[in-house]
Amino acid sequence: MSTNPAKTNLALQALLTNLIDYAGLFPPAALAMPSAARNYAAYRGGEYAWMLGRFVVPVSRLAEFAEAAAPLLPQSGVDAWRLSALCGAELAADVATIAAFNQQHEGRAVIDTIEFKADNVAAIEQACALVPEDLAAYVEIPLTQDPHPLLETISEASLRAKARTGGVTADAFPSALQLARFIKACADEDVPFKATAGLHHPLRSLNRLTYETNSDSAVMHGFLNVFLAAAFAQNGMPEEQLAQLLEETVAANFQFDLGSVFWRGEMAVRGHLRNTRNLLAISFGSCSFTEPIEDLQRIGLL
Repeated sequence: MSTNPAKTNLALQALLTNLIDYAGLFPPAALAMPSAARNYAAYRGGEYAWMLGRFVVPVSRLAEFAEAAAPLLPQSGVDAWRLSALCGAELAADVATIAAFNQQHEGRAVIDTIEFKADNVAAIEQACALVPEDLAAYVEIPLTQDPHPLLETISEASLRAKARTGGVTADAFPSALQLARFIKACADEDVPFKATAGLHHPLRSLNRLTYETNSDSAVMHGFLNVFLAAAFAQNGMPEEQLAQLLEETVAANFQFDLGSVFWRGEMAVRGHLRNTRNLLAISFGSCSFTEPIEDLQRIGLL
C-alpha cells in the first residue's frame, strides 16, 4: 500500500483519505467482474491507494466475485480486501450469505459494510432487527422528502444513511437544496453517511452522463463540494449557505494550505476535516477510481 504523496497538503489528505469506494460493476462503467476485481487490485498497489475505500459488490454476485478475485486476494492474514455488499429485498437471507462468505474468506476478504434501501420508518425498524452488530449498515433514503424522521430512526438504531447524488439520467441528481438539507440533517442527528453515484468530479460541473460518445450531459455535484459541506455543516452552517457551497463551480474559491481549507471566508482545519470524515461523511461510491484523481490533478490539487 502506498503512503500519501508528499506534495499533497495535510488538509487535503484528511479530506481524501479512503474516500472512494470502488463501484466499477455499476453504471456507467458497468465492468465485468474480472475487470473490476483486477482494477481494484491494481488500485490497492498504486500511488493513490491511500484514497481507496471498499470494493462495492451486490450480495447476489458474491459467488461471482469469489471466483474472479481468488487469484488476486492477499494470503490469509495479510491486509484483507474490505467489501461493501449491496443487499436486496431479502435482507435476512443476504445477511446469512454474508456471514458464510466472511467465514469462507477469513483473512483474505471481509464484508464489514452493507447497504440497502428503505423509504419509511417501519422498514428501517424491521431492518435494524436483522443487521448484526459487526456490520456497518447504510440505509439509502429518498432526498425528495424531509429526511429528519427517517434519520431519527436511523440514529436510534445506530445505523448510517446513504444519499444517491446522481445517476445516468439528469433527473437522478438531487437539487443542491435537497442535498444540503440531507447533509445538515445528518450533522444535526449525528448520523454518518455515504454518497453514491454521480460524484466522479471534484467540483460541480457540466459533464456527460455516461461514457458513450453521444451521451447527454447534466450538471453534476462535486465530491469536494459535498464533503466540505459536511465539514461546514458540523460547524453550524445553515442549509441555504450549504446549498451555495454545493453550487460552487470555481476551483480557486477552495483554498487549501498545509493545515486548513478556506471557502469564501469560511475555514475548516485539518483536525476538523479528519473528524468529519471519521464520524459524519464517510465515503462515496464511484464506478471510476481514476477519473476523480485525474480531475484533481487537472485543477492542481494532486
